Amino acid sequence: MNDFFHFLPEASSVAFRLDVLFWSLIALSAVVALGVSIALVWFSVKYRRGSRADRKDRHRQSLPVELTWTLVPLVVFLAIFGWSFVLFAELHTPPADATTIYVVAKQWMWKAQHPGGQREINVLHVPLGHPVRLTMTSQDVIHDFYVPAFRVKQDVIPGRYTEMWFTPTELGEFPLFCAEFCGLDHSRMTGSIVVMRPAEFADWLDGQRGGEGLAARGALLFRRLGCSGCHGANSSVHAPDLDGLLGRPVHLSDGTTVVADATYIRDSILLPARQVVAGFAPIMPSFAGQVSEEDLLALVSYLASTPSAAANGTTENSHERR
Repeated sequence: MNDFFHFLPEASSVAFRLDVLFWSLIALSAVVALGVSIALVWFSVKYRRGSRADRKDRHRQSLPVELTWTLVPLVVFLAIFGWSFVLFAELHTPPADATTIYVVAKQWMWKAQHPGGQREINVLHVPLGHPVRLTMTSQDVIHDFYVPAFRVKQDVIPGRYTEMWFTPTELGEFPLFCAEFCGLDHSRMTGSIVVMRPAEFADWLDGQRGGEGLAARGALLFRRLGCSGCHGANSSVHAPDLDGLLGRPVHLSDGTTVVADATYIRDSILLPARQVVAGFAPIMPSFAGQVSEEDLLALVSYLASTPSAAANGTTENSHERR
């Protein structure tokens, strides 16, 4: 029983509002079920065989009654939809100042890496009161990142990036689970989220430094893999400039436009012929099998750290991307 109540804390900024929505739906369902059950019993007793109930005017119709049981549920359902949509939109729109932490799931562990290069396995330290964005992918099968106390849950899928965010509001250590059956030891794929005061979290980050930051590691990979030879500012190869790529619209050769997010960057590295930038030839080689998921996240972090075209004083046309 104590283990059950351990899941009840509302430890994130959205937990209380999600709980209110959930219990409101439970209460509404209970009221409807109770009303239907009472009506069913009452009519069954009143109109049972042999009763003296008046059975005249069986086909009498009432427009007010028809409108009431049609319009009242419609209004209630639309109100619930609007309420749910507002919460859904908020859950999928992380704040601009959210700290991005990269997570790779694999059988059977969670591997997290902070922007400063600090790495953790099955434990994630985060600051109290500050929004945290998780960019996640899987190395093998579908997993699901689930923190009951935060009321957040997100599938982690191989071959693509998914995101979730939360703002911790309570200090302490909160259980982390995989909520998707992922193999033999699925039940052992657990961990914890440790919420610390901001000053203590900063001290923890300083104490965990053991190498270059994630963006710096991505910059080294960018040069080591030869990317800078084509995408560098002084390159003689006709390839898109990648500074300030993340979040920018990209015009493709098929006439469509996409926004460059983490998944787009990942696909451009592994499947470069899938979405070719308008005005450029599909000559980029694939790096599939040459870089790990951790390397891909480092490259994404590096490209996210590069300055935008406006900051560099360049024109928009020079920053069309692959």
